[in-house]
Amino acid sequence: MARPTQAIVDLEALRHNCRLARDLGGDGQLMAVVKANAYGHGAVAAAQALEPLVSAFAVACIEEAEELRNAGLTRPILLMEGIFEAEELEIAAQRDFWVMLQNHRQVESLESASLPRPLTCWLKLDSGMHRLGFSLAESTALLERLRASDKVADEIVLATHLARADELDNSFTPQQITAFRQHTQALGAPCSMANSPGLLGWPESRDAWNRAGVMLYGQSPFPASHPEADKLKPVMTLQSEVIALRDVPVGDTVGYGGAWTAERASRIATIPVGYGDGYPRNAGNGTPVLVAGRRAALVGRVSMDMITVDVTDLPPISIGEPVELFGQAITANEVASHAGSIGYEIMTRMLPRVPRRYLGQ
Repeated sequence: MARPTQAIVDLEALRHNCRLARDLGGDGQLMAVVKANAYGHGAVAAAQALEPLVSAFAVACIEEAEELRNAGLTRPILLMEGIFEAEELEIAAQRDFWVMLQNHRQVESLESASLPRPLTCWLKLDSGMHRLGFSLAESTALLERLRASDKVADEIVLATHLARADELDNSFTPQQITAFRQHTQALGAPCSMANSPGLLGWPESRDAWNRAGVMLYGQSPFPASHPEADKLKPVMTLQSEVIALRDVPVGDTVGYGGAWTAERASRIATIPVGYGDGYPRNAGNGTPVLVAGRRAALVGRVSMDMITVDVTDLPPISIGEPVELFGQAITANEVASHAGSIGYEIMTRMLPRVPRRYLGQ
């Protein structure tokens, strides 16, 4: 019998979340971010489900873009970090990859390249993230320079990234939006600001292009309830089964390092999932785990292949009972909060040995 740990990926939930993102964007075009293996969900399967609903895809690098093209995806694909080597420009032109330009070396490589056709380019502007992009003061001169180049297709998108849009009570996002608008509104170019928290929580950031990432996969970017984010449906459910049960007397410890000590006679279930699957090793005692439809608590250290769960307070549990690590009843965000992390990481870190089973193909 196969190891019972698997990730169930609900593609209809993915489509639901995509429709929500598209509706929030109004007249703007939607770009689906499928980098990092579609946040762990499987880039090809996710992109195939989303292709009829979006105008383009976004990835981190050309290798991710090539995977989608080789699988038959035909929508434009934006390389969000741009090129790392000049040779990538010819591949981008041949395979209809769009290129983000975020430094002068990339611009110079483009201007000196020999290309079969002009490239669609996005110009990354730094409105406060201070990670990638040109200063806002450079926007006019750079746009004019690109418009004058025969290597660049007619429509150039001006893009920026919101650094604190998940903090709805923080004034930094309005400052970024205002600064970006002041420097770009007279340039006559389409713009892109809104990421997932922007789409959900900052209507003024929505523009000609909107980039949906984590919200597509059903996770809220906000730490608290939000009227739009609460409409999202979880896409991935990480599930397994109980493979062992034992009674632990008062005073005995469980797992590596004796990190948990039984303060009462306890019933402990062993689940075959661990950091070798991507489950966070630093998930602490008390991290919720759903066993046979009821909440229980992780106890002891997460090991490579297994975790242990205190099921003392549950109705009698048997070997083979179903287990949900996160998904419908326990969100990735909730697990992340017990591991000092975020839901983005919890989903993205799912490793290849966890089989994905797709619903709604």
